Amino acid sequence: MPSTRATGKRGASRGAPMLRLRIGFVLIAMVLSFFGARLVQLQGVDPRSYAVRAAAEGAVRLPLVAERGDILDRNGVPLADSVKGKMVIADPDLTADRAPELARLLSDRLSVDYFKTLTALRGRKEGSRYEYVARRVPSTLAGDTLAALEEAGFTGISLQDDPIRSYPSGDVAANLLGYMGTDEPLGGFERTFDEQLAGVDGEATWQSNSGKGVRIPLRESTLKAAQNGAPLRTTIDRDLQWFTQKVLAQSVRQYRAESGAAAVMDTRTGEILALADVPTFDANAPTEADQDDLGSRAMSDTYEPGSVEKVLTAASLIDAGKAFPRQRFKVPPNLARQDRVIGDWFDHGTIRLTLAGIIAKSSNIGTVLAADAFSPVELVTYLQKFGLGQRTDVGVRGETPGILTPGEAMTSQTKDRVAFGQSLSVNVAQMTAAVNTIANGGVRVSPSLVSGSAVTDDGVTVGTDVATRTRVVSKQAARATARMMEKVVDPEDGVAPRAQVPGYLVAGKTGTAQRVASDGSGYDGSTSVSFGGFAPADDARFTVYVVVHAPKVDGGGGSIAGPVFSRIMGYVLGRYGVEPTNGTPSRLPVEW
Repeated sequence: MPSTRATGKRGASRGAPMLRLRIGFVLIAMVLSFFGARLVQLQGVDPRSYAVRAAAEGAVRLPLVAERGDILDRNGVPLADSVKGKMVIADPDLTADRAPELARLLSDRLSVDYFKTLTALRGRKEGSRYEYVARRVPSTLAGDTLAALEEAGFTGISLQDDPIRSYPSGDVAANLLGYMGTDEPLGGFERTFDEQLAGVDGEATWQSNSGKGVRIPLRESTLKAAQNGAPLRTTIDRDLQWFTQKVLAQSVRQYRAESGAAAVMDTRTGEILALADVPTFDANAPTEADQDDLGSRAMSDTYEPGSVEKVLTAASLIDAGKAFPRQRFKVPPNLARQDRVIGDWFDHGTIRLTLAGIIAKSSNIGTVLAADAFSPVELVTYLQKFGLGQRTDVGVRGETPGILTPGEAMTSQTKDRVAFGQSLSVNVAQMTAAVNTIANGGVRVSPSLVSGSAVTDDGVTVGTDVATRTRVVSKQAARATARMMEKVVDPEDGVAPRAQVPGYLVAGKTGTAQRVASDGSGYDGSTSVSFGGFAPADDARFTVYVVVHAPKVDGGGGSIAGPVFSRIMGYVLGRYGVEPTNGTPSRLPVEW
């Protein structure tokens, strides 16, 4: 009996380990089955979503800002470029706890809004690890600020490259260049050619630890490099632009005028070397400027050109064989027409003027008598070929086409006024190109502000590469008109001797026109005075056109705009080494 009981106990003890072993195997099998199923799910069923989620939990994405392309003058000198700047960035995981104190320091040092900064430091959205605090901060200021924060024990603020748009010459060509906001262009070439200038931002991504955003070695990272913007080369000569602006501004101040504009064009190529507006603004500080000064009045404002237009009428008549420089006219003291009496700017009795004399003395009555040989359709057809009534499409936003009544709709009374420069409107580039057509032997070269070619935001290709040449009047008609224009600056016969350039033959024409009231109700009593011409008159290299709006000191195109023309033309001839031609001044008679 005793031996039987002992044997039973030993059997029971042997069975218990086996049971435990079986249970252990079952548990191990269950665990392995779970992990196996999970592995199948991760790698076979939906691998991408889980990989993306895992990467996102520790991922840092850093935008790489593209550097904006430079805007250059014709010689490659930067008119707009980018200088080193910094973006101030917060990691809300590290800045949220002390956000109010940190926001106060940042707003004081960087002149940023306290409440917006506070929101960024706390995170604009849950889980955010990357928030902008300030953009386009000068590198020195950003570095000093970061050092001060670290010294005060703050963490979670970092810096990233963020180029600042700079305009090295301040107000030089600012009305053409435009200006930038924080993230987008707000005017001028900056906006018109933004696609070319802007480039494409890139992005760097890497895995980080969950504490301070520090990159984890050997973990996956990606880099999409930024593509910097392409430069835009203009036809502007920076130094000539600066000089033109300064001379024009002096005249506007001296005559207490409302505004002024001036253009310098290469006669042979149509390239605009200077296009000045007064008032202007510093492109580095556009918020300090009057809103009305931010665009280019030279391109957007319309005005009646006045007597400068008479040379277009005269050239057209000569080309059509309906007039010639020595043609004789009896010019009465006034001329009664259907709706009004036409007078001249000077009092006179009946005088005997040649066509050259009509131009030299700037007679409205004489011009109307000569233009009687034209129908409205004939006159308008020529003026359209000169480029009036249509945009130049040089790439300046807001350009006006001006106003030129179609010939079929034009009355004879309107034709009379158009012939001497009223009842139509132009912009400065249009009028410069029209006068330049006479300088260029009767061939109109479409004006350009872009060297080479570029595409505007409207999809129009502009620039010297696509400039067109159109014969408007014959070479003989253009030369005959130029000889008449020489008499305008003649000290004995002309009205603008102060437009002469010592040592050079000059051909030009004055203009004084009434200004239309802003509400369109009629003329407001002020005038626009102008002078357009070219030199050397017998082998033209440059055309200069100047207009001064609403001067409050008495004067006309010869006394106000003429001297500005003379100084600008003298400067550009010297700058480009144009030698005097030693040509013989025009001897055309002005009276008979």
